[in-house]
Amino acid sequence: MPTSAPILNCVQKLVLYETRARYFLVGSNQAETKYRVLKIDRTEPKDLVIIDDKHVYNQQEVRELLGRLDLGNRTKIGQKGSSGLSRSVSAFGIVGFVRFLEGYYIVLITKRRKMADIGGHSIYKIEDTNMIYIPNDSVRVAHPDEARYGRIFQNVDLSSNFYFSYSYDLSHSLQYNLTVLKMPSEMLKTEEVSTQSRQDSFDIFEDEGLPTQVVYGISNEPYAKYVWNAQLLEKIKDNVHPDWLLYVIHGFCGQSKLLIYGRPVHVTLIARRSSKFAGTRFLKRGANCEGDVANEVETEQIIHDASVMSFTAGSYSSYVQVRGSVPLYWSQDISTMMPKPPIRLDQADPYAHVAALHFDQMLQRFGSPIIILNLVKKREKRKHENILSEELYPAVTYLNQFLPPEHHIDYIAWDMARYTKSKLCNVLDRLSLIAENVVKRTGFFVNRPDFYCNTARPDERWGDLGGYSTASGRMQTGVLRTNCVDCLDRTNTAQFMVGKCALAYQLYTLGMIDKPRLQFDTDCVRLFEELYEDHGDTLSLQYGGSQLVHRVKTYRKIAPWTQHSKDIMQTLSRYYSNAFSDADRQDAINLFLQVFQPSESKPHLWELPTDFYLHHKNTMVLPLERRSYTYWWTGGILSYLPLPYDEVPCEENKKKLTVRRLNKYDESIDTYTEFFRPYELSCFDDTFCLAMTNSAREFMPKTVGIDPSPFTVRKPEETGKSVLGNKSNKEETILQRKTAASAPPPPSEEAISSSSDDDSGTDKEEEGAPSQRSTPVKLTEDFIHQPMREAYGLNLLEFPSEDDLLIYKRFVHLGQNQHKVERSSQQKTDSRYFENVISLNHISYFPNDSIYETQEPKVDRKSREIFESHVQAGRGLVQSLCKDDILMYREYIRNRCM
Repeated sequence: MPTSAPILNCVQKLVLYETRARYFLVGSNQAETKYRVLKIDRTEPKDLVIIDDKHVYNQQEVRELLGRLDLGNRTKIGQKGSSGLSRSVSAFGIVGFVRFLEGYYIVLITKRRKMADIGGHSIYKIEDTNMIYIPNDSVRVAHPDEARYGRIFQNVDLSSNFYFSYSYDLSHSLQYNLTVLKMPSEMLKTEEVSTQSRQDSFDIFEDEGLPTQVVYGISNEPYAKYVWNAQLLEKIKDNVHPDWLLYVIHGFCGQSKLLIYGRPVHVTLIARRSSKFAGTRFLKRGANCEGDVANEVETEQIIHDASVMSFTAGSYSSYVQVRGSVPLYWSQDISTMMPKPPIRLDQADPYAHVAALHFDQMLQRFGSPIIILNLVKKREKRKHENILSEELYPAVTYLNQFLPPEHHIDYIAWDMARYTKSKLCNVLDRLSLIAENVVKRTGFFVNRPDFYCNTARPDERWGDLGGYSTASGRMQTGVLRTNCVDCLDRTNTAQFMVGKCALAYQLYTLGMIDKPRLQFDTDCVRLFEELYEDHGDTLSLQYGGSQLVHRVKTYRKIAPWTQHSKDIMQTLSRYYSNAFSDADRQDAINLFLQVFQPSESKPHLWELPTDFYLHHKNTMVLPLERRSYTYWWTGGILSYLPLPYDEVPCEENKKKLTVRRLNKYDESIDTYTEFFRPYELSCFDDTFCLAMTNSAREFMPKTVGIDPSPFTVRKPEETGKSVLGNKSNKEETILQRKTAASAPPPPSEEAISSSSDDDSGTDKEEEGAPSQRSTPVKLTEDFIHQPMREAYGLNLLEFPSEDDLLIYKRFVHLGQNQHKVERSSQQKTDSRYFENVISLNHISYFPNDSIYETQEPKVDRKSREIFESHVQAGRGLVQSLCKDDILMYREYIRNRCM
């Protein structure tokens, strides 16, 4: 059975060359062995004319082409200077093409930074971009409002949390990407096989009769909801080679290293923000007519053993959860300067039409069960948040009437703010119970079968785990959908607790821990909590305009007193942003996503009283089809549940794939060569440029004798990083993570409603776990000498006991009599000789290969043969090449020289 591999994007380095009539965009792969050329016409004032040169050049051919272009564009023969071909800018990818009222612009990625590595596939963050006007100045038709649109467009800061990858599809989950690679070969064979030119297929070894090892290279369409530059690439998508298309997501990406006795485990957190119905806090609430909700973010945590890089041989696990606004037609009136505007329902929806569209999307992408965790308030003096619950629960009940009972949408309503006020309830204990129930029902993804130890010594909770089991691992079926009003503070804490529970199961199934349970105040959980706080801060900046107001420490009741003043400042920042800058940010997002496209025949963006009609298309055009009120799901979904419809091998999903039949050593699927580049001299800083948080360096105590396990509960005074204080470089980290929505904002509902209540209540302690509350440490005499006792095992200030003194005297007596021992036959027969000799018995035995002596290593036969052939080759006695050597040499010649 032939294997399959993801196709790498062969355009990773770009150089833009300029002439008076054209731009020439030259793109190459990482090794700079294959080149493509894109020709952009500059003589058209308002149209975009792009010609894709189908030929794949090598380095020599590109140099000759550029030389001819330079020579042909000089006004005089032999003249050198700006009149010929000039190099304009270097880049790493194309964000897209955009037009306002004049001609087109091209947006290029000029700086990037590596943020994560998954199976040898690098994930980059955009650090800087360049927006270049295409038409020549001689044909430019000026418009007075062009500059204003340009400023609005650039208000979406592309250097703030926009990510891309040349070889890994960030718009899909790890489960989807690996499921596609395991698709049956019968389906792949039916796809069109890409035809190669004579030059590409020419083989100087074709007469040898050696077999060609075939691999199916697979690339799939991105998930449009999470791609932010899809509309910017729409104009060229059908006219250029797919290697030119680079899809960008917006959200968060972070990776940390968990060291388990030296074994590296990478913990990666990826958040994908939806580009549908996207916007800022008070301006985007609820859902639009197509079922897309505001502030919808899909969060995926990926755990993998970093000691093995390959997707096929390595161990990978992932878990996905979603946050999003309540799927109803609702909004808040911000015309009055109120920190907590009243909630109003804009449209009556008796048949839950918009909720049906939303949950239909979720069933297609995640399968069943869909579990809703609704954290809004239930009891209020003045009805506010409860309005949403009173509408959402009947909508879910109505939709469940028509679904089979085993695939019903589960609804969990829990007033988290009320629990926080109570002194008798622990918020995180209740969340951990909910998380345990959710993870057991949905399961998680892992690409390898269970270890034998999991079968031989099963945990009591392991047998109840849900999901879908296969011969090669497990799949997550269904998803948890968490919401409050803003989907920021309370939602992030709830998602952290669910992620912590899932992390324990993921580490257990990968053989890292013996029980699927993790406790607070361990290095592992602290590392995970820090990752989730960065995740929450970034998403809160994008939507609400400030960092999180309430964190996990707030709900654990261990936040320091200084945290309350910071919470007040974040609340004021959020209020300011929502009141004064959200409208400008919303205009920028609408323009960037091409929800609004400027035209001289319609009002300008800043003249619109509202953008309601831009996001609700049914207000402008009557729908062609009316969906059923009872069969509200897409046809064909129920037959595959609980599996997600997007991941099953059906004909419709097969159309989304592009399959090419390639050689095993082809550069376009060779992840190892792409990542390590073994055929050229490379720099360590370029290959291993990712500096990530390390559990041993950042969190493990530095005291001698401490258990180095990241799963050991630490006391607050033992930790490498204090659990009570924020990170010292927190402000610097946030500044580096500027966000497209990072303007100051107004006070969140969650912040105002519960900011004064978060310091009350007591925490219940887990069974066998230390207290989660920090207490002052009393410095006693025993505590002062504690480090000495830990380091040496005794207190040096205490006088030795009588038994210790007796042992020491016998040791001294043995040393004094050693030189007096004479081995004469006379003394051996003298009985008085043995009175001064102490009889010693062996209590341990050290073999030759130990810390005291090293044994010569044994070299196996194969290694000796390799060394002997190497020596003989140096003497000129070259042996005949074996079959594998000929195959490897043939591929090397094809990839490097032809």
